[in-house]
Amino acid sequence: MENDHQGTSSTKKEQEKHYENNFISVQKYTGQGYSLDGGEENDKIAEAHRAEVVKAAEQFFLKKYKTKVKVHNLVGNKYGVTVFVESIGEPHFYAHAVVPINDQKVDTDNVISEKGKVEEAIRGGIYAMVYDREFQNLDDYLKRFTKKYPVVGVTKEAEENIGGRGFSTVFYYTTIIDDAISVNVIRMYLEHPDWTKSEWKKALKNAKIDPQYAYVAVQLFMKTPDTNPDKKAFQQLVSVIDKMKDFPPGSYSIYLHDNQIGKRTGRGNQKHMLERSVPHEIIKY
Repeated sequence: MENDHQGTSSTKKEQEKHYENNFISVQKYTGQGYSLDGGEENDKIAEAHRAEVVKAAEQFFLKKYKTKVKVHNLVGNKYGVTVFVESIGEPHFYAHAVVPINDQKVDTDNVISEKGKVEEAIRGGIYAMVYDREFQNLDDYLKRFTKKYPVVGVTKEAEENIGGRGFSTVFYYTTIIDDAISVNVIRMYLEHPDWTKSEWKKALKNAKIDPQYAYVAVQLFMKTPDTNPDKKAFQQLVSVIDKMKDFPPGSYSIYLHDNQIGKRTGRGNQKHMLERSVPHEIIKY
């Protein structure tokens, strides 16, 4: 029995060490430790050529997507460096592109983006312009909710440094795929990148919106360390999102984690989580 106790104690210490090395309180997380597979060496090369990488990413978004962006973070990957950016002005969104690195040389002439991801991000920014009042209602409610219950979102720095997920806030992110809107929004944007909210609302007035393809993921964390997700708070959040009539149309998934977030992945702890998601997501028309 003594040996069993020693073994259990040792295992517990290893688990605690693993947890400490891999997770951090969400309020302290700004993206530090975030990494992509096989990117350690390219991380160093990218930092050594930071000015070139930043300029290449800015020119890529301006040339291909008619969008001025601000670079927030560089993260090495197996084939180069992933550059996390934020659009300047509206439509507002976060996205990322990849600057290749070959034979330890930065290839600034062949910047690429993951298929369809920047388009999804732009579409999300436009969606938020068209449904600005509804998104403001969602924002206001979530701010009130985090004051009433002991929950928080991610930090603004984490959102900027490792987000890259379209139109998003510290409380949620969106994915608006092509099937969500009946017209070709990206083609319209490339032809009219300076359209205002009122112009977009007018242009999409007769477009059909399918909320099943407009994904909104609400992601919150417990405010206090070593606290399990609050079932009462979670149930209240689900209930309100389900019933409210003046939130943006969309397919809502809701997640409430404990206080910890993975340093390397930027994701909440999946073992301590309450969720309402696919195939039981909330569809709001």
